[in-house]
Amino acid sequence: MPAKTNMTDREYMEDVLLTAKTLTSLYHYATQEASTQSLHGQFKKNLNDTLQMQHDIFCTMEQNGWYPQQQADQSQVLQVKTKFAGS
Repeated sequence: MPAKTNMTDREYMEDVLLTAKTLTSLYHYATQEASTQSLHGQFKKNLNDTLQMQHDIFCTMEQNGWYPQQQADQSQVLQVKTKFAGS
């Protein structure tokens, strides 16, 4: 089967969002494990930058209808609250 070479804008954005999420996870872990204050500070800055980038990508995707959001009704919210209140 031939490889697909033409990606849509939505596919590019989905790929970039997934990459940003992966970077966020890696920087979060690196920040926790940093052995010096200087290293911790740099990883924390990188983490905050990637969190902002991830949010910006999400907003762009949502504006284009590529990441639709569903509003939870009150009964769903109460169900989740009840589930975790006993934990």
